[in-house]
Amino acid sequence: MRSYKAKMVEPITLPSREEREAALDAAGYNAFNLDAEDVFIDLLTDSGTGTMSADQWAALMRGDEAYAGSRSFSELRDAVRDVMGFEYVVPTHQGRGAENVVYGVLVEEGDVVPNNAHFDTTRAHVANQGADPVDCPHELAHDADADHPFKGNFDIDAGWELVEEVGEDSIPVVVQTITNNSVAGQPVSVENTREVAAFADEIDATFVIDACRFAENAYFVQQREAEFSDASVAEIAREQLSYADAVTMSGKKDAIVNIGGFAAMNDPELFELAKQRGILYEGFPTYGGLAGRDVAAMAVGLREAVEPPYVGERVEQVAELGRLLTDAGIPVYEPTGGHAVYIDAEAVLPHVPKDQFPGQELVCALYLEGGVRGVELGGFAFPGTDRPDLVRLALPRRTYSREHLEHVAETAAAVKESAASYGGLEIVEEPPMRELRHFSARLEPTEAPSSAD
Repeated sequence: MRSYKAKMVEPITLPSREEREAALDAAGYNAFNLDAEDVFIDLLTDSGTGTMSADQWAALMRGDEAYAGSRSFSELRDAVRDVMGFEYVVPTHQGRGAENVVYGVLVEEGDVVPNNAHFDTTRAHVANQGADPVDCPHELAHDADADHPFKGNFDIDAGWELVEEVGEDSIPVVVQTITNNSVAGQPVSVENTREVAAFADEIDATFVIDACRFAENAYFVQQREAEFSDASVAEIAREQLSYADAVTMSGKKDAIVNIGGFAAMNDPELFELAKQRGILYEGFPTYGGLAGRDVAAMAVGLREAVEPPYVGERVEQVAELGRLLTDAGIPVYEPTGGHAVYIDAEAVLPHVPKDQFPGQELVCALYLEGGVRGVELGGFAFPGTDRPDLVRLALPRRTYSREHLEHVAETAAAVKESAASYGGLEIVEEPPMRELRHFSARLEPTEAPSSAD
């Protein structure tokens, strides 16, 4: 049973099949281009889409809108120190703003940046600096059926192989993403974080943790890593983050706000560089492109994220969706992650060739069958990689009920039943930066196979 009650509701409606077909065609078969009012259950992302608490709404009302030195910033700085253990904070409008101020001062053309697996904006920011983003995922990362508690881990052996190939002087930054969004939201162990910190230290690289879902990761550690079975989520989070030189953070995830992010570090020199870049791209260092009320709400959410029972209920709801999908015969990545369930699109649509984007076709099919919006995280979103074609169904925090989850599972079952009627897709328009093409590219259907094929 959930430990909270709703204080505000928003009506949603399911457009007719004909309306959904027209909307998808107008969107160029890209779910990002759909209008939200044309979506029934929106699982495109958990970023900024959750439901804030009563205390967060109260913080919005108390927010200090001073341009410089606002009280809201002091509240955020104190929350970051208490919850995450970092002395210096550079607020930004969201996570990609934090990536800009950090990687913009640490990475140069010709550099190589290893990560357990780069997500889209991280990969794009590294590439935008003229550097090469390289994934070093766990050996079981792309095995959807393998039973391992920490498939999100960074492969240290792969990291050393990269050092042998390019030389340690070419690697100024080592990144670890917790949880690992590009590997089905899988968690990372504290032991692995210690190993990555030692690896980065040995090659004299700055160790940066992408901490967007640090609280969810800490909960998995509590459940799965024996050393921490008696520790609180808050204690585990502090411990894991203590090994990093800096973090980038989208407050729209585990700080449970609709907008906002920050970079944090303990090195005063790195802070000064990041702060000055933040002034150029984000705003004055005590508001970072945000209204003071949003900064205040983020400070509250950061503290709430590591307190029971919130995070346990959050992860359990994702697992609940995973069970409903599995019971409906839908192949999903196991075990389920902390913020989303990932469907194996190639197993649902085995007749669609990889170069015709079976993941994106499944995204379209889920929308057509039931008004459910997800996102493809495979060959379409990550061109030039060998990632499996997964479709992510990301649950907004404290937003949907079991009835909504049941509708998602019923929709997925309907897609599987009519799978033969879905063909592939081809790109007809894409932006110059291919690393971010999935946000705006337009596609068209290829000829669908007949039911007899």
